[in-house]
Amino acid sequence: MSHAIQERPVTAAPRRGSLAHARLPRWAPAAIAGGSIAAGIGIGAAAGWQSKVQWGLVSALLFVLVTFALTTKVEGSRQAKDRVATSVVWVCFVLAVVPLLSLAWVTLSKGLEVLDGYFLTHSMNGVLDAEAGGGLYHALLGTIEQVAIATLIAAPIGLLTAVYLVEYGGGKLAQAVTFFVDVMTGIPSIVAGLFILATWNLMLGFGPSGFAGAMALAILMMPVVVRSTEEMLKLVPNELREASLALGIPKWRTILKVVLPTAIGGITTGVMLAIARITGETAPVLLLVFGTKLINPNPFEGAQSSLPLYVYEQYAVGTDAAVARAWAAALVLIAFVMILNLVARGIARWKAPKTGR
Repeated sequence: MSHAIQERPVTAAPRRGSLAHARLPRWAPAAIAGGSIAAGIGIGAAAGWQSKVQWGLVSALLFVLVTFALTTKVEGSRQAKDRVATSVVWVCFVLAVVPLLSLAWVTLSKGLEVLDGYFLTHSMNGVLDAEAGGGLYHALLGTIEQVAIATLIAAPIGLLTAVYLVEYGGGKLAQAVTFFVDVMTGIPSIVAGLFILATWNLMLGFGPSGFAGAMALAILMMPVVVRSTEEMLKLVPNELREASLALGIPKWRTILKVVLPTAIGGITTGVMLAIARITGETAPVLLLVFGTKLINPNPFEGAQSSLPLYVYEQYAVGTDAAVARAWAAALVLIAFVMILNLVARGIARWKAPKTGR
């Protein structure tokens, strides 16, 4: 028995009211971006703008406007709004990444001119700031000691404060602690330095030292640790706490063995963010540590130097040799923070609770 095979007709375009709509091709965003960049460069060159930032802003504005116009014409106004939102997100991402990459490239290219083994293992003792030579060993040593002492002071206090606020707090004391943590988050670094200067140096009579600078850095570090740790502890499911308590395990042991290991990755990240903030501070070090060209391994007595202060001092000299040393010190400072972040992430992954069978 034969059956007639009937083929359905193929429509050239979707009917009005159907779910299918015309769409821009996948390569359209890239083409629009390329055309917008070319148009922005042309407008900037024709207008005589010297700043490349102006060219980039014009290109970004053209990209959003052209995307909205073409999408409205082809796909409709509703889809156009969605594409515009996506375009704005991409533009903001590019505007954030381009300065970062530019800064990294400039620091790397200028810092490598004088960065070598001699520069890392020698101080500025006996070298004039305007002359070539010397190194930053004394500043690197001071930064390591000051940041380490500040971390030893601020990290335990911040961690225990966050544990109290999340696991035990709930009354007026917790509200007061939260308020003061919020206030401390926004204080300028110079205020922390002036506080230590007025109490530790003027009232108690101690002289400049790396420990004094570390205490000021700890004040800046504590609220960041508290806030980040508090948010990470809140993300731990209550079911884990309840399961542990149901087995008869004390609350302090539940916090120590269940809550903190679960949130250790986020806590470590928060601590590293706090360390990254204080590592680049110059004002407290300038007030309390004073700076020196000599190597001082004792952070509790005598003036010390630090990498941010070293960068400031060398750049202020203004000579080619001093500015080159400043760029090299800035590169070492960035590498120092990056290494700390990698080590912290490794520790967090090592200590994090194992998943799977």
